[in-house]
Amino acid sequence: MAETIAKRLNDSAGVRWTVLFIVAFTMMMGYFINDVMSPLETLLEKPVSDGGLGWSSTDYGFFSGSSSFINVFLLMLFFSGLILDRMGVRFTGVLSCSLMIAGVMIKIYAITAPLGGALFTFSLFNLQLPLSAALAALGFSIFGVGYEMCGITVSKVMVRWFTGHELGLAMGLQVAMARLGTASALSLSAPIAMRYSLSTPLLIGLLFLSLGLVCYLVYCVMDRRFEKEGQSETSQDDSFRLSDIGSILRNPGFWIVTLLCMVFYSAVSPFLKFATKLMIAKYGVDADVAGFFTSIAPFGTLLLTPIFGSIYDRWGKGVSIIIIGTSMLTCVYIGFSLPIHTSAFAITMMILLSIAYSLVPSALWPGVPKMIPLKCLGTAYSMIFFIQNLGRSIVPMCVGKANAVDPSYATSMHLFACLGFTAIAIAFLMLYVDKKKGYGLQQPNIR
Repeated sequence: MAETIAKRLNDSAGVRWTVLFIVAFTMMMGYFINDVMSPLETLLEKPVSDGGLGWSSTDYGFFSGSSSFINVFLLMLFFSGLILDRMGVRFTGVLSCSLMIAGVMIKIYAITAPLGGALFTFSLFNLQLPLSAALAALGFSIFGVGYEMCGITVSKVMVRWFTGHELGLAMGLQVAMARLGTASALSLSAPIAMRYSLSTPLLIGLLFLSLGLVCYLVYCVMDRRFEKEGQSETSQDDSFRLSDIGSILRNPGFWIVTLLCMVFYSAVSPFLKFATKLMIAKYGVDADVAGFFTSIAPFGTLLLTPIFGSIYDRWGKGVSIIIIGTSMLTCVYIGFSLPIHTSAFAITMMILLSIAYSLVPSALWPGVPKMIPLKCLGTAYSMIFFIQNLGRSIVPMCVGKANAVDPSYATSMHLFACLGFTAIAIAFLMLYVDKKKGYGLQQPNIR
């Protein structure tokens, strides 16, 4: 029955592509907010008398990793998956947008309130931070709950509507729109902040994120209409049970994908948060345009990720695509660690990073439904993202400390390169397990 329902829902190409762009737009707004403060590191570290907040590299590193704190330490990301599989995509999507909006509002208060030189001590991390950084980290943590919850919700919507069709292309387009949000934040945030104020990019993001919530409510109306026509989200025989968690944990493919996600995204997402300052400090790029250098990577994915996803849809070879992508990623960080200081070299490395950043997600995410049943896909995604967030919360703090000790960025680039080598090894392990278990990761998506 579940397969029949899926066919009814995704038979119409016009309807399923409309669904894609509605939910992808919502996710794009979340990505914009997630990276909107990344280009502002140098401004945040200026003294208060010069219009900054007086943060240190360690303060900024703590803030950058804080989006994962509640998800990781309070297991909220795991519970997000349970909520999704039990309550459905409508409820979970609206909840995730609301949490993102609440988190952004706290961040805006943190950087605009007259907090003076007040300090806050985090005994757990043995850190003493400016109160503005602590409040911003709290807001980022709450935002992070909604951000990751929205991510797994949109992923499940894609699988539900595009399984058996252009799943790789659909996920590639969704990723491309998300990267557009990232690229817009990286390229526009610093110029806007310098022209107006530190809070202006966040206020713009809040406005667009609210628009994203409205778009998702439109999708909810469409989904409810299908339900009224007798096309409910799941059949009774295909509903999620807590016992399904055990089957996920016993699946070797789940663990390989999880480890690959943790290592790959820990090597990319934290780098982008520090890349703007890297361009300024090492390659002599002017602060006004450094964000544009950093945005080359996410802007490149706008075109490349859908192309690679479409290749996977038609010709397969998903694991091979991942191996190529992780190898390119590693070469990029080795390049950034070399004593070469020209802006042309930096642009070349960012272009290569954009290709690697497109290859891996285009094959990785469409491969997950080949290993995990739809009824527990939300829980599986949440467990993947939960473990992934362990890396994304720890690596920025390590990089922040490394940059404080070694301003040449060689140490932090070596750290990223080690993550790249680890990703390559996991990708080859994925190829072996796929041949043994017959997941079909090397097979085309279109049936």
